[in-house]
Amino acid sequence: MSETYFQKGFGLKAAVGPVLSQNYASAVVDRLRALGHAARAGDLTLKLAREFGFCYGVDRAVEYAYETRQQFPDRRIFLSGEIIHNPDVNRRIEDMGIRILPETREAASRYADVTAGDVVILPAFGVTVAEMNELRGRGCVLVDTTCGSVLNVWKNVHKYAGDGFTAVIHGKHYHEETKATASQALTHSGGHYLCVRDRQEAEVVCAFIRGQTGAEVIRERFAHAASPGFDPERDLAHIGLANQTTMLMSESLEIQEMLRRAMLDRYGETEAARRFRAMDTICSATQDRQDAVLRMLDDGGLDLMVVIGGYNSSNTQALARICAARLPTYHIDAADCISATLRHRPVGAHDETMTADWLPAGPVRIGLTAGASTPNNVVGDVVRRLLALRGRTVEELTAA
Repeated sequence: MSETYFQKGFGLKAAVGPVLSQNYASAVVDRLRALGHAARAGDLTLKLAREFGFCYGVDRAVEYAYETRQQFPDRRIFLSGEIIHNPDVNRRIEDMGIRILPETREAASRYADVTAGDVVILPAFGVTVAEMNELRGRGCVLVDTTCGSVLNVWKNVHKYAGDGFTAVIHGKHYHEETKATASQALTHSGGHYLCVRDRQEAEVVCAFIRGQTGAEVIRERFAHAASPGFDPERDLAHIGLANQTTMLMSESLEIQEMLRRAMLDRYGETEAARRFRAMDTICSATQDRQDAVLRMLDDGGLDLMVVIGGYNSSNTQALARICAARLPTYHIDAADCISATLRHRPVGAHDETMTADWLPAGPVRIGLTAGASTPNNVVGDVVRRLLALRGRTVEELTAA
């Protein structure tokens, strides 16, 4: 560890721990857990997923941000974009005097105000290779909170590029993590990447591999989601699959199988084995939260789901998609969304909407989960608001 690069915090957990607990812990969540994750007050029953909220990587990133403020009380501190995708957490970070830098096309523009001696925190999603090079050139202090699961994906993409394989990344090409991951492919001469968002986009790639469509279709469809100079004929001859760690695991696995079969159809079994690679880069915390929701849905007995997390949080969106396939589902980003008329963002939509009479009259059973960037205090506030709609309080909760 050098004086200007810190990747393991500053050993100040004991100092910032009380502040973190005060800001993000929730006695309400603790009570629900103590009641077996299912509780009742009057005719309202609440069931909380067994795995939800802050994951290890997010918890670590937030802690390091607080440690950074403690370590450098008198320095200017910047943050490369949101630390995580949660409005409550980012607001509290800004309240400590840490400036969140807006995203720009050019790294030099984004960091124009950063000078030697300033401190820059890198978020849990990581930053692109170009941004890291820009920051190192400015001589500032770097506090790197990039999640270990993301680093694992980077390592695999790096290996793909070194071996002459194009990285096909299941992810949103505009997401911070996917952009950072894609940039790893370009660290090798001749390295390339292609980002596919979903099954439909993967099917377009498969059709090209099978010779059912031309290269111009790929160039047009993925103009903003492929590496510069991408040549479908050349760059889809050897491919390695990776993924944005917060995507839906079942979809990542399905896309993997779609691409594998397309390569088999094009090249035959022996040759396809030389031309296609896939490594397990699913984030375990993301998968734990998805599995917990599926178990809760399989248990049945719910009338609707409330999914809590930032609207730009991919793992929260994935949870909402899982739930919406089975039950009426409402994705909210904060407790103040909840009233007799609910403010929420429908699955697949880009904007919030208002829904009246969303909470059925009479006995109702609500399932609750939260994305990996949602702190317990937000979950607890949501529970309080839900209870208040029925004139109930947390103190009235009993085991269901």
